[in-house]
Amino acid sequence: MNHTEQLTRYTANFIDQLVESGLTDAVISPGSRSTPMAMLMTEHPDLKQWVVIDERSAAFFALGMAKQTKRPVAVVCTSGTAAANYFPAVIEAYYSRVPLIVLTADRPHELRDVGAPQAIDQIQLYGDYPKWFHDMALPEASDDMLAYVRNKAFRAVRTAAEGNDGPVHLNVPFREPLVPDFSLNDLWGRRSGAPARGRTEGKRTLDNKQLEQIHQRLTSCKKGLIVCGPQTDPDLADAITGLARAWDTPILADPLSQLRAGSHFKDHIIESYDAFLRSETIRKQLEPDYIIRFGAMPVSKAYRFFVEEHDDIPQFVVENVGGYREPAGTQTEFIDADAIIVCNNLAKFNAGVGTDEAWLETWQQMNRLSKDQLLSEPETGELTEGGAVRQLMRVIPDESSLYVGNSMAVRDLDTFFMTASMSLEVLANRGANGIDGMVSSGMGAAASGAPVTLMLGDLSFFHDMNGLLAAKQYKLNITILVINNNGGGIFSFLPQVNHQSHFETLFGTPMDIDFGQAIAMYGGTYQQPTTLFELENALHSSYQQDGLSVIEVKTDRADNSRWHRDKWQAIENELLRDGR
Repeated sequence: MNHTEQLTRYTANFIDQLVESGLTDAVISPGSRSTPMAMLMTEHPDLKQWVVIDERSAAFFALGMAKQTKRPVAVVCTSGTAAANYFPAVIEAYYSRVPLIVLTADRPHELRDVGAPQAIDQIQLYGDYPKWFHDMALPEASDDMLAYVRNKAFRAVRTAAEGNDGPVHLNVPFREPLVPDFSLNDLWGRRSGAPARGRTEGKRTLDNKQLEQIHQRLTSCKKGLIVCGPQTDPDLADAITGLARAWDTPILADPLSQLRAGSHFKDHIIESYDAFLRSETIRKQLEPDYIIRFGAMPVSKAYRFFVEEHDDIPQFVVENVGGYREPAGTQTEFIDADAIIVCNNLAKFNAGVGTDEAWLETWQQMNRLSKDQLLSEPETGELTEGGAVRQLMRVIPDESSLYVGNSMAVRDLDTFFMTASMSLEVLANRGANGIDGMVSSGMGAAASGAPVTLMLGDLSFFHDMNGLLAAKQYKLNITILVINNNGGGIFSFLPQVNHQSHFETLFGTPMDIDFGQAIAMYGGTYQQPTTLFELENALHSSYQQDGLSVIEVKTDRADNSRWHRDKWQAIENELLRDGR
């Protein structure tokens, strides 16, 4: 058996087992050393391929797709710095628990560390971020080696999606020549000799004794809080709201909690807590007896202050399969059990827990008064950043997804996304909270076929504009709302703004870019509304057309900062005047 046949059979069996184990999509960046994987992936009848030229964009494209579909997605690149460009997305996948299968082609062992071109040290290139790393053996086609390569493929898919989802990294060395032979008989090998097709993984639960112990600790507590931070399980909403109803407890629902929209019961949901918890006086008035949190830490910094200031109360964090997500550093008891099962079981222990009716009414009244302030609009129809988000949430289609950028975008969503009956999944890259890769992530989500709106700031948009190429290549339907305050608007809310001699250069970073020309280059439709009415029309028209649609809303950073602060002050004044 010659080299080409061994290369082909080894690689074809590997790819076939990835597909057999559940892989449906692979994102490929062109390169020479990855030729065997790339060409054979395009030949496999049950694997969809997406070619994204830039590796950083490709990795975030795969990340967005995996977030949307909740299935592992593979990324394939050549050797050298191409693999290094995956690093930001690998980090995000680790922290936001997204299943990525990272496949980096490599030089064979004899060409490593000898000055060969396009050869870097790719062994454990991503450090501890992958859940599993393996440096693959060089291709052979013996029965033992074909079993070996199938086992590694099966383990990669299984490991990425077991427990807390995350990235895995397989480094695959190839010797030249690299072009496979498609004429071979039985190209994809025999699956009869492959490893087990799946794995049965049970859900963690609490036994009756453990449930009773938690109940006993809370029996005398009348002022509880349920908090739901960023998470992606669409079925959790009914369970959490059911627990809140049983215990008469308010729910602080993060915009990424999947609780603010949907058909579930919402009377106990408090969505404007970030606005009124900015007041230290109000935070002191609202001291709870306990907090139970599901999902990651909420976006709201005001909530973090609230937790830190009440660090002596019992706090429980529910993690489906373990993990440590408590950045406030408070004394916390972690409950490692399936969140839905925990909610349903705790709801049965409702006697004596959360029965202070005034407590729930207080939160609900503060929420109503805050929403009245937040939703009030100037009669002029002037466009503000908050107004743009409010308008988006009024017209965004049912049964769609919203991918939101970091910095001000997700915070404005937190403030202005009120409860709604529509079905809307909200996604974001809140693992590492970076602004890189946001356009590509949104494109990856849109590649699944779901209607997607991407909302982000001008710096995030600029940082990843080459991600727009995927929309042109694959005719993806996506609406992008760019809120352009000509720089880093979030810094206007931070202490750096008080140092004006350095602020614009180091933090404001105005770009003065005409984005319309870039949109034309990628074949998209571009609109720049100047009033709320024009924005509403622009959004409606974008949802009625195919392809890439970009809507740019221009605002002033200084005016935006004053507008937000005036809103927060008006809310505090109203609540304190209300006697609460």
